[in-house]
Amino acid sequence: MESAGRNPLLSSQKSSDSGVQAVLHPLVLLTISDYITRHTLRAQQGPIVGALIGQQNGREITIEHAFECATEAKDGDVVLQANWFSQRLDQMRTIHKSPQLDLVGWYTVLPKSGPTPAILPIHNWILSEHNESSLLLAFHPEEAVQHSVGSKLPLTIYESNYEADEPKADQGEDKEMRDGEPPLKLKFRELPYSVETGEAEMISMDFVARGAGNATLVEPREQKTAAEPTADADSKGKRRAEAAKSKDKEQEPEEHILSSEDEELIAALTAKANAIKMLQSRINLLTTYLERLPPSFLSTNNATAAVPEGQYTTPSHPILRSIQALVNRLSLLVPSDTQAYELEMQSEANDVHLMELLNDVMQSVTEARGVGRKFGIVESAKSQNKKLLENPAGLGSGFNFSGAGDLTI
Repeated sequence: MESAGRNPLLSSQKSSDSGVQAVLHPLVLLTISDYITRHTLRAQQGPIVGALIGQQNGREITIEHAFECATEAKDGDVVLQANWFSQRLDQMRTIHKSPQLDLVGWYTVLPKSGPTPAILPIHNWILSEHNESSLLLAFHPEEAVQHSVGSKLPLTIYESNYEADEPKADQGEDKEMRDGEPPLKLKFRELPYSVETGEAEMISMDFVARGAGNATLVEPREQKTAAEPTADADSKGKRRAEAAKSKDKEQEPEEHILSSEDEELIAALTAKANAIKMLQSRINLLTTYLERLPPSFLSTNNATAAVPEGQYTTPSHPILRSIQALVNRLSLLVPSDTQAYELEMQSEANDVHLMELLNDVMQSVTEARGVGRKFGIVESAKSQNKKLLENPAGLGSGFNFSGAGDLTI
């Protein structure tokens, strides 16, 4: 039953047999996600295909940059435009000279089950024309929309390998004898990968993360059907124009622009929230693992709800020892003197509240000084006007004119 549902393009060999490991950079993930987003929102036709460039150092392959590719239909198959691809690849090689980057693979959107026969024309062309050890990065959109915190990236990296089909186990004893070796077929083998970030990428990732907090959704306004009123329009037309302008102003969405301090606070709180969610998911995973152990591994005091026999987890002594060591270290997180710890936390909280109160008092004093200054200006202007009214003859002799900065009440 398992062989019937197995993908025939996937290799039966383990990924550790080849020793090849891929190193993925975040800039590639940003490029792929941007391409998929634009392709989806614009409702573009055709598959999502792009190239990966990087370096190959021994058994380690780095994937550092990516760019989208143009495709065309040929004899019922989707293939790359050869001339366009060659020119674009030469441009990318010229741009990334230090260090020199070259084509290491390509990417597309695939289901979690693995590669499909539709990708074979593109992959075979890249193997024959550019790189005989090309990688395939499969992005899984169905996993990206689940938003599960702490899970793996929604992608899989495959290497291509030519293997012979394994002989199927026959029920009878008689088997057909064939001379020669069986034909080799292209298979895809999953590769382990790690994510590595450079200094320049860290700056760009931080900029993207900060910009996400300042993003606003602005809906497009409806096009105006009526023409703008002319200057010699009648009063009724002017009223309609003013009403339309006021209505447009009311319909304009409010944009809340955050300051740099607010963006830093949002980024810090988001990182802490994600860390807490990841910790909670790991704790739930450990709890589920312990609850589904066979009854022989559970004591009578720790007995949980009945679990069907077919759903028991396979006990792993290294994992159980790691969990026990983790539980034993929890006592180190609890302070030895709880009362002193609580008093210290309370004093720090009081200091924070006291600083907030002092800040409020200083702001109130500043506002009161501003009000007093304005009140003094108004009172001096009143007294000056009163003198002018009582002695109008002294206006010409005393040259007591009001200046540009004086207030007249």
